[in-house]
Amino acid sequence: MTHLLELRDVTKSFGGIHAVNAVTLHVDKGEIVSVIGPNGAGKTTLFNLISGVLPLTSGSISIEGRDLAGVAPHRYVQLGIGRTFQNLALFKHGTVVDNILVGRHWRMKTSVIEAALHFGRPRREEVAARRRVEEIIEFLEIEHIRDKVVGTLSYGQQKRVELGRALATDPKVLLLDEIVAGMNQEETEDIARFILDIREELGIAILLIEHDMHLVMDISDRVHVLNFGSTITEGRPAEVRSHPGVIEAYLGTKAARAAGGAAMAVEGGAR
Repeated sequence: MTHLLELRDVTKSFGGIHAVNAVTLHVDKGEIVSVIGPNGAGKTTLFNLISGVLPLTSGSISIEGRDLAGVAPHRYVQLGIGRTFQNLALFKHGTVVDNILVGRHWRMKTSVIEAALHFGRPRREEVAARRRVEEIIEFLEIEHIRDKVVGTLSYGQQKRVELGRALATDPKVLLLDEIVAGMNQEETEDIARFILDIREELGIAILLIEHDMHLVMDISDRVHVLNFGSTITEGRPAEVRSHPGVIEAYLGTKAARAAGGAAMAVEGGAR
């Protein structure tokens, strides 16, 4: 079976230290898969490998059966990999529309001369790009801030803009790196709804890094757990949250596990 996104024995070493160690996981069409683990478990490094920010030490990553070895990082988006970042990476002096339009750049085929003339294909491409951006703005319910400068927006609104920019790349699989970090309960619930809608209405698979256990357990089809760069377990949320290795990774000692394991799994104490 060919998976939409597949990692096989993926390893990344820095000076002999394995930040990611022989990780194997996959995401299929229509799935929401979460990657969890304590701080320093290797989650963001894993995302940086999948999106081409870092080169592999060993192992392989493929999308729809195509091995990404030898593919230039800026070509990953053309193959269907989109992402958001743990730390916002927006153009703070640009408007919401301008920032989301950046996600359409890879689709522009216009030459410099054509762009200067701004007639024919350049005009058609710009109209199509702006139409798609307006669809995304409506989807994310941010019409009221579409012309606002991003730097003047709240943190939660900026996170939504970054999500919009990632959607503008037309991804097949979307990597969300702590998308609700720093958000209040209402903002988190909104993002959870959008993630489900992205899967159901847009047909985009999701690979999610998150510390909010409520969110992970509520929306994930499968959960993959890392600690010190290695896989502890993978499975359905109900299976993962009761796994002894997961409880130990988050809570440490046997005494802590006995006292707080259930609270971590059910109440999201691993934030």
